[in-house]
Amino acid sequence: MEEKVRFVEITEDNLIECLKLSKTLLENQDKAVASNAVSIAQAHFAKNAWFRAIYAGDTMVGFIMLDYTPVPELGDTKHAFLWRLMIGGNYQKKGYGSDALHLLFENLKERGYEKLLTSCVVKEPSPLQFYLKLGFIDTGRWDGDEKVLLKDL
Repeated sequence: MEEKVRFVEITEDNLIECLKLSKTLLENQDKAVASNAVSIAQAHFAKNAWFRAIYAGDTMVGFIMLDYTPVPELGDTKHAFLWRLMIGGNYQKKGYGSDALHLLFENLKERGYEKLLTSCVVKEPSPLQFYLKLGFIDTGRWDGDEKVLLKDL
């Protein structure tokens, strides 16, 4: 059975490893997700960002980032936005991405969150089918060239 994942703070000790993980993406995937360097820089300037490395055992396999800025269309519903999810090329198709999202769903539910939004490109390679399999639904809205998805927690 595959090992479950955990979220680990990115520190001086694991930063370079996290930055290098972006270089392992498969062909054209770098067009579907920003590099971890760009993501970490954006998070440091965003008021409501949270980001972590994704580990399986002692191995860093990915990166996750949320934005807790309220979306007006959802009113008082407690929600978050999955801003980034990347799994290193060598670790894809092993369940780490879905394990990370299931862990995220549980963490958010425990803290009273009701909904999780995300967006993704739809040109191949696209993570759209991955998100739909995990229970996200197409909202019919677009954010630039990305389709907006919603998951009830």
